[in-house]
Amino acid sequence: MKILVTGGTGFIGSHTVVELVKAGFEPVLMDNFDNSQASVLNGLETILGFRPSFYEADCNDAAAFAEIFQKESNIGGVIHFAAHKAVGESVQLPMKYYRNNIGSLLSLLETAKAAGISNLVFSSSCTVYGEPSQLPVDESFPILPAQSPYGNTKQICEEILRDAVASGMDFRVLSLRYFNPIGAHPSAEIGELPIGVPGNLVPFVVQTAAGWRTQLSVFGDDYNTADGTCIRDYIHVVDIAKAHVKAIQYLNSKAEKSLYDWVNLGTGKGSSVLEVVNAFEKVSGQKLNFKIAERRSGDVEKIYASTEKAERVLGWKTELSLEDALADAWRWQQKLGPKLV
Repeated sequence: MKILVTGGTGFIGSHTVVELVKAGFEPVLMDNFDNSQASVLNGLETILGFRPSFYEADCNDAAAFAEIFQKESNIGGVIHFAAHKAVGESVQLPMKYYRNNIGSLLSLLETAKAAGISNLVFSSSCTVYGEPSQLPVDESFPILPAQSPYGNTKQICEEILRDAVASGMDFRVLSLRYFNPIGAHPSAEIGELPIGVPGNLVPFVVQTAAGWRTQLSVFGDDYNTADGTCIRDYIHVVDIAKAHVKAIQYLNSKAEKSLYDWVNLGTGKGSSVLEVVNAFEKVSGQKLNFKIAERRSGDVEKIYASTEKAERVLGWKTELSLEDALADAWRWQQKLGPKLV
């Protein structure tokens, strides 16, 4: 069975392509290289032994979706990763995020319906929970006001998906609410490579250690946490990728014509920014140059997942540790070599 993977050369998308192939699926990739590079296809070819089918296209272009659905027979589902994803940038450029993240989903839904494709895994985020009142966060928690435009786009997209299913449209949808994906493929052939200045912690950590960045900024040390820095649930990207395969298999197993559900993807354990810094220094042997900076707008103080539903519904749980993820991220960064121009 073919699975369309939007954002297929992105960080999570590319790792999911690998796991789909291992599970017997045939991924079809779609990306416009807005936040990825064509070289990812070379890495995938090295890992897989073949070059997966790829279309360079923008997910806001409904005609591009229609063309892919027409050309590629037997597409049995879509995993929709394509979106802008930097919390800080979304605060500065909210319209960019609303136009892209919501518009691309609408284009996908309209064309998938016309093509008779009903299985959809949506790349959501723990940001839909806002600032949680208690921890760990489970799926029954209310959706609180988002702390950033990025988070709000994920909330709105989930509402669109819920309403589409409730309207009677034949869609089986599973929204996967990730916590904080990090790491790289253990082969170091693919990994996280943000365009420009990283918006997430771990790419900035490894780029600082490699000399690509002069200093790491830790945004705030006066939060109500043990060391004053924000706490997140950091999860290895390979574990995240495997969960998407489980999600597609779950939807394929359902007899219902319409279904909407949502599942957290996390480790169930929170780590502070300084704990990540210390763990990286331990696994890499590198001393990081970092400073404490002002708090960053849009950041939640602390959040980590309840994993019970993912284990019950998908039969999935994480297998890799924070140290595994940081070691793999560092191996990937070292392979990149001198700073890219």
